[in-house]
Amino acid sequence: MIVSVSRRSDIPALYAPWFFKRLEQGFALVRNPVNPKQVSRVFLTPQAVTGFVFWSKNPQPMLENLARLKPYPFYFQFTLTPYGRELEPGLPDKRRIVETFLRLSEKIGSDRVIWRYDPVLIGKAWPVSRHAEAFDALARALSGATSRAVFSFVDGYAHLRTPMRGGVFAAPDAGQMRFLAESFAKSAKCAGMTLETCAETMDLSGLGIAHGRCVDAALLRHLGAASEKIKKDPAQRPACGCAASVDIGAYDTCRLGCRYCYANHSAALLRRRVLAHDPDSPLLTGALLPEDRVHDRGAPPAAQQIHFLDGDLS
Repeated sequence: MIVSVSRRSDIPALYAPWFFKRLEQGFALVRNPVNPKQVSRVFLTPQAVTGFVFWSKNPQPMLENLARLKPYPFYFQFTLTPYGRELEPGLPDKRRIVETFLRLSEKIGSDRVIWRYDPVLIGKAWPVSRHAEAFDALARALSGATSRAVFSFVDGYAHLRTPMRGGVFAAPDAGQMRFLAESFAKSAKCAGMTLETCAETMDLSGLGIAHGRCVDAALLRHLGAASEKIKKDPAQRPACGCAASVDIGAYDTCRLGCRYCYANHSAALLRRRVLAHDPDSPLLTGALLPEDRVHDRGAPPAAQQIHFLDGDLS
C-alpha cells in the first residue's frame, strides 16, 4: 500500500506534528470525501506501507525529523513555482523555499526529491516568455539537487472558473503549451534533469518529454520498497499514470491560500476544518463520531498490537 501525504492538503508544510504522531500511533483515520460517515483506518507501520509519497510546497517543518522515516521508502513531490503572494499568499519568499529544496536534497538524496513546476498558468503578469525565463532560472538553481522535473498546465476545475473568467489567470492555448514545452525541455536538459508532464494528453515525446507518474511504484522499488504489483490508480484522471495509493489528507484543510488550488472549495468550510484540527487526533480534522463506520486499509498481521487512542477503535 502506497500512502500519499497528500494530494488534498499540504501536510508537510502545515501538519507535520500530526503526521509524525500518526507514525508513533501506527495508523491514521481518513474520512471518505464522498461519504463522510465511512472512515478508513490506514495502518502506517513499516509492514503495512510500501512507501510514502509526500506532496508539498514547503516541507521545511519536516526537515529535522526525516530520520523518523528511515524504516520506509519515500520521496517528495516538491512544488516550486516562481509565483508571488498574488497567487500563493501563504508561502514564504521563494529564495527561502529554494534553500529548503537544496537542504532536503542534501539530507535525503536527489533521487528522493522531484521538482514540480505546477500549474503553469497564463496572465498579464505571467506571459509565456516570463515562464520560460523563470523555469530556466529555477532549473539552474536546483541543478544537482534533483534528477527529475515535472510540469502541468492549469486545469479548469468548476470552482476555478470565476478567477479564470475574471482574467486573473488562464490556461495556455496549444501554441503556448508547445512553446513552453520546448523551452522547458532545453532548460531541463542543461540542468541535468529528466522532464515529464503530469496528467497531460499532449504527446511531447519528440522533445524528450515523457508522461510522468507522480505516484511511482518503480521509483519506490528503486528506493527499497517490496516488489509487489501495484495497479494504476482508477480514481485519477485518464491521462494520469499514477499507481494506486491511499491518501491520508482531507480537502478544505490547506491554509496556504493558492489562488489556483483544486483542493479547497469553501472558505467557510476551510475555517471550520482548520479550527477542528487536533495534532493528537487520528483524523486530520475533527473527531470520530458514534455513527461513523470504520474499516481497515492495509492492516498488518500484527495490527492487534497497535495501541489505539482511547481503546475505542480496535
